[in-house]
This record gives sequence, C-alpha cells and structure tokens, in this order.
Amino acid sequence: MKKHFLVAAALLAVLTVGLGVALALSADRSPSGAVSAEPAADAKPVRASSHRLTDPERSELTVVEFLDFECEGCRAMYPVVERLREEYGDRVTFVARYFPMPGHRNSQTAALAVEAAAQQGKFELMYSKLFDTQKEWGEAQESKAATFRGYAEELGLDMAKFDAAVDDPRTEERVSTDQRDGLGLGVQGTPTFVVDGAKIPAPGSYEEFRDLIESRLAR
Repeated sequence: MKKHFLVAAALLAVLTVGLGVALALSADRSPSGAVSAEPAADAKPVRASSHRLTDPERSELTVVEFLDFECEGCRAMYPVVERLREEYGDRVTFVARYFPMPGHRNSQTAALAVEAAAQQGKFELMYSKLFDTQKEWGEAQESKAATFRGYAEELGLDMAKFDAAVDDPRTEERVSTDQRDGLGLGVQGTPTFVVDGAKIPAPGSYEEFRDLIESRLAR
C-alpha cells in the first residue's frame, strides 16, 4: 500500500509541474519555437482530422488529451493512457491532440515530426517513439530536429515526403488547429484531459483515471 501511495504521489507531483507551466503565446514565434495561436471561436474537443488512438465501433465515451511531447507530466501519463486504452479501447475513443508549450525548446519541432509521420500513416509509431525516448532529448536547449528525423528513418518513413511535410506550412497549421481548440476550451497547460466535452482535473493515478471512466460508462 505504501509503495502504491508513493508512486501515485510522484505521478501527481510530475503532473502538477506540467500543469503549472504558464502558457505565454506571443504574436510571433516564441524563443521556444511554439507557434502563436488565438483561441478558436468554434473550439471543439474533437475534429474529423483529430488523431484517434482507439476507434471503437460503438464508442460510449471520448477521452481527449491535449499534450506536449516534451512535457514530463505527459510522459508520466503516457503509460497510464496506454494501459487504459488497452483495457477500454473497445468502448472508449481515446484522442491525442497537439498542444506544444512555449517553455519547451523542442515541443513544436516534435509536434511537426509526429504530424509529418501521421501523413504517412505512422502517427502512433512516432507518438510512442517520442514518449519512449523523451529522456534522451527532452529539455535540450538545441534543436532536436535531426534526432526526430533519425527516428523517422528508423520507422521506415519515406524521408523525402517526411522532410517536405515538416517544411510545409500546412503541417504547422495542423498543429496550430489543435492548439487553438485547446485554448478555446480553456487549456492552459499539459497534460489536459477533456472527457465527453468537459475539461477535467488531471487524474493523479491510473486507478483514479480508471474509476472516472468506470463512473462515466455506468451512467
């Protein structure tokens, strides 16, 4: 019991740090590389273009995460979400949306790399790769674009298409669409979860998140 309590406390501490990061979006690119964005007037938790980690035939609940691949709190929640979608993937739609934070040098670069991979049908592979390797590149003060390009090669992507997608303004706009929706929904930090259209406090553990899902499914 004590061990479980310490694990939950550590996870909650990491999430608190992630959620405490201030969102300061300027009219131009910030030094961190995050794009400027204005809240969407018609903000939606999910759009047709949103990346679904699960797509059940009959979805009973939708869980959306606004995330930053360089955020330690998002990395802490990654195995929790993986476990939940394995358990509830046939009943719950899990959606991942980009929300790069200005405080992270490579957050926008990472989002562009994932979206470029998504254009080749490899969203989930790159999504997992960046979280699995975050300790190797996270918090770096130099650009890690070359590192992400190396991951794309490892995943077998067409590199000419990948490079073109990373440089394409439409890829940046795709990331900005998620960010604008997040701002319009009141997202101020990462990770932020929206369950069936309502923003919720970040769960502090797998058990807490599972209980929340169970209570919603029981309605």
